[in-house]
Amino acid sequence: MKAMTLNAYGDNATFQLSEIPLPAAKPGHVLVRVAATSVNTVDTMIRHMGKDLPLSPDLPAVLGMDFAGTVEAVGAGVTDFAPGDAVYGCAGGLADLQGALAEYMLADARLIAHKPKTLSMREAAALPLVGITAYEGLHRAGAQAGQKILVHGGTGGVGHVAVQLARHLGADVYATVSGDKQAAVVKGYGATPINYKTEQVADYVAKHTGGAGFDVVFDSVGGANMTNSFAAAALNGQVATTVSLLELDLSPAHFKGLSLHVVFMLIPMLYDHKREAHGAILAKLAEIADAGALKPLLDETRFGLEEVGKAHDRLTSGQAMGKVVVEVLPE
Repeated sequence: MKAMTLNAYGDNATFQLSEIPLPAAKPGHVLVRVAATSVNTVDTMIRHMGKDLPLSPDLPAVLGMDFAGTVEAVGAGVTDFAPGDAVYGCAGGLADLQGALAEYMLADARLIAHKPKTLSMREAAALPLVGITAYEGLHRAGAQAGQKILVHGGTGGVGHVAVQLARHLGADVYATVSGDKQAAVVKGYGATPINYKTEQVADYVAKHTGGAGFDVVFDSVGGANMTNSFAAAALNGQVATTVSLLELDLSPAHFKGLSLHVVFMLIPMLYDHKREAHGAILAKLAEIADAGALKPLLDETRFGLEEVGKAHDRLTSGQAMGKVVVEVLPE
């Protein structure tokens, strides 16, 4: 089968079109004909950092964690899926798991779910990693109806899903954005946009919460921005973040009594730890999408399998809005 492989890691690493063996369906797994995959920040990190990241696969590597496609064959013990089923998931592209930048991939049946019926293959392929991350972060923070929830990075991959899920829960949702185009997207989700370039944290906390702070802050930007999350959170508030690879003074969090939740959604794949939880979340996200409450935001630029290098460049340029998708089998 055809696949795009990396034969080296580093800043100048390029993808090459290769022929690799077609995997056979093994017990507990399904063989999927890949229709589309999406590019996540972790994919670009693996490409550039290689073995400096403990989750990077050996070379030659087939990256691509997210996918949507059609079941081609099922292994022994698989009862929830059958050949011909449209499925989606995040099930490869790291450690010893082949990724989705290929015509076919083997996926652990516990890591996938039936594709949302109302979404295209491209849209479904954009959802798994960011959807599970957003769902897990909100769940661990105890997000619920009636709360004031702030999402940092409201039109980013994780952020735009977190905004929609928080609205679905019945929360009063606010999201930071960088301009008018992003603000319009956030308003379309029924949330209030905050331009972080023109509004200071203290000002929007005063404006939207009367100075009390937000019950939950979902920080999909992370890093140094976590200090803004601490400043925006209410006393005894909840902060969930997806990027905490840094040294940080936790004194502000201490004096506010904040709870900090670090979301690293790759743990089930990396350690074979409670993988069925991901399948269950994906099934729930499909229900929410089919109820009309969740729709992935796709970047306007389209890419085919052999253009994956350009797709990576699009994401790292900072110019993309929403998810960058690679079509393996164009619809």
